[in-house]
Amino acid sequence: MRAVVYPTYQVVPDLIEVPDPSAPDGGVVVDVLATGVCRSDWHAWMGHDPVVLPHVPGHELSGTVAEVGAGVERWRVGDRVTVPFVCGCGRCDWCRAGEAQVCPEQTQPGFTHWGSFADQVVLHAVDLNLVALPDAVDDVAAASLGCRFATAYRGLTAHGGLAPEQWLAVHGAGGVGLSALMIGVALGARVLVTDPAPAARALALELGAEIVLDPGAGDRSADTVAAIVEATRGGAHVGVDAVGSATVAVTSVSSLRRRGRHVQVGLLFGPDATPPLPMDRVVALELSVHGSHGMAAHDYPPLLAMLADGSLDPGRLVTRIVDLEGAGAALSLMGAPGAGAGVTIVRP
Repeated sequence: MRAVVYPTYQVVPDLIEVPDPSAPDGGVVVDVLATGVCRSDWHAWMGHDPVVLPHVPGHELSGTVAEVGAGVERWRVGDRVTVPFVCGCGRCDWCRAGEAQVCPEQTQPGFTHWGSFADQVVLHAVDLNLVALPDAVDDVAAASLGCRFATAYRGLTAHGGLAPEQWLAVHGAGGVGLSALMIGVALGARVLVTDPAPAARALALELGAEIVLDPGAGDRSADTVAAIVEATRGGAHVGVDAVGSATVAVTSVSSLRRRGRHVQVGLLFGPDATPPLPMDRVVALELSVHGSHGMAAHDYPPLLAMLADGSLDPGRLVTRIVDLEGAGAALSLMGAPGAGAGVTIVRP
């Protein structure tokens, strides 16, 4: 099969021929129909989130089952599916409790093993992890669910407890930030978005943001906090760091109103991994700080229902579709200033 492979970090991946995969026990091989280009893939390619080299990225996917391994009971060749980016083992206490997204033996396509920037991808423990796609959800929309939309949805509902008419402050208008914005609007919230890029702010307004703010360059956290508190008349009920920055995390927590909830979605690496959160404020105002690490397969039905009835349309985020030949360049450009708003999808 064809696959997009990088032999070492920060080298633009090449499209090459590699051996066809085979289905493992309890797993399947999926023919990839669409896959998203995500900043998490870029972090792995940069070496921030180490992977075994050479490597094939890609963890947001839709496709059809091409081969079924021994022991699989729920799935057949031809089934149209997607998958969470975190796949639980199906055996541990966490998986048995329905918390596969924190499974200690988890697999992640595009991280723990070769991913979906290819004609085919292997998925494990599929009776627990695969998600059937309804006809109303197309391949491109489904390819955005496994990471961005699912993570944002669970972050806002399970962790953030976002309710109608509450203020949601989304910090960063990349793929997961815009997903959070769209979900917030669909849930009836009032949404404020911060992003330094004019194109990203314009897209946020188009997607339903009530207010957009430019946080500026460098450390202007105090100015941004003041602007958010003023605009929301007391602070956000829920704040989301959709960037992965110590400064942004501190800004989000600092701009919450009393009893507010901060949800950390953006990945934090290096010095950013230990942001100096204002814990005095957390205690005094009874704020909550949550991490959101994807969503288990059994939690997908309410999200899929919102796509099926038109409440959510992830396709509105897609601004570029490339083939496998263009996937390597699209990945390598994700960290470039002004790389562009919206989501890039690869169609093999």
